[in-house]
Amino acid sequence: MTHPGKTKPYRITGANSRTVRSINRAVIFNVIRERQPISRAGIARLTRLNKSTVSSIVSTLVSEDLIFEKPVQGRTPGRSAFGRNPIDLGLKKGTNLVGAISFDPTTTLLAVVDIDGSIVCSEEIATDVRPDAAFIARCADRLVSLLGSHGLPPFRGIGVSVAGAVDPARAHVVLSSNLGWEDVDVGEIIRQRCPEVPAIAVENDAKASAFAELWFGKHDIALVNFVFLSVGRGIGTGIVIDRRILTGESNLAGEFGHMVLIEGGIRCGCGNDGCWEAYASDRATVARFVGARGEGGDCTTIDDVIVAARRGDAPAIAALEETGRYLGMGIASIRKAVDPGVIIVGGRLCAAWDLVAPGLLGTLRAHMFAGARETMIVLPTSLAVRPSLLGAAAIVQRKIFGDVRVTV
Repeated sequence: MTHPGKTKPYRITGANSRTVRSINRAVIFNVIRERQPISRAGIARLTRLNKSTVSSIVSTLVSEDLIFEKPVQGRTPGRSAFGRNPIDLGLKKGTNLVGAISFDPTTTLLAVVDIDGSIVCSEEIATDVRPDAAFIARCADRLVSLLGSHGLPPFRGIGVSVAGAVDPARAHVVLSSNLGWEDVDVGEIIRQRCPEVPAIAVENDAKASAFAELWFGKHDIALVNFVFLSVGRGIGTGIVIDRRILTGESNLAGEFGHMVLIEGGIRCGCGNDGCWEAYASDRATVARFVGARGEGGDCTTIDDVIVAARRGDAPAIAALEETGRYLGMGIASIRKAVDPGVIIVGGRLCAAWDLVAPGLLGTLRAHMFAGARETMIVLPTSLAVRPSLLGAAAIVQRKIFGDVRVTV
């Protein structure tokens, strides 16, 4: 069946009992992950599944060593009103580990990540992208060696995040300008080095970061419709609508870093002029700071700018404040295009949030539609480590465990 004006046919698939059980399993697993500790009765109440279905799937998850059962604390031992002792369920740590690789132009991070998003062990490697296949293989080898050196069980999967255009279906990097990669089969390279690993996932770093915030974030507000703004050497965004990552036709949804902010402005690395990235990225902040001081261009990083600002250096403070204003201009356009409830900002810049936020929020208010001003929330990331690293873990966990959710 083809919809008028569409070139691709709709695929209609009937749901058999195995499919239904798989969906229910993913729903129950994610309820436990998000609400632990939680009882079987609590799961049934939230999911509206019958008790026998919940009990059967919970028993399977226990047998697979994915979750554990624990008597509810603080209650008098004895049978409950429902005929059994109260038992809470939670994720079982230490037995379901995934590997995570976050490629960055300067430092690549590797980590062994547990089922709850906690980092078991990690390592930094200076990025050396030429030749790309050799470096990717070396990172995979180092990741596996972390397991052996810490006496850990095998990986359930390995996830990879990369800045640039990614084809997740093929675990393929189409183009990463910052790394100088084009048409790199990351998944196959890792598969050759780690043939025993059952699942491999590769995703754009901003989309992965958004997923990490969704699964592992610690904000006090519900994240349903939000945009994760990754500020680093470039700018990327991961868009979440109804708690699902927006991909687009070619997995390129969210390339706001290359929207034109100022017509005829600064030349961007993509070859166009006036891109948002050319004004609000870490490189742009450093360039403004170096330009104002006229020195130290070769060794200055965004961390150096932040350190200088903490010492009261006026050019550093001004550079960060101006970045905040440019971020506000771009976020205002995202707000009009996507209408998210929350914008979450990630990157080294968050260490100077008190200097960046006033200009960002002031500019955002000035460029917003009047009716939306009171509902717009902008927050720094709640993740303690590089979001794209946790995102690499989250995308492969989603592949292994599923990501079906219940809205309550």
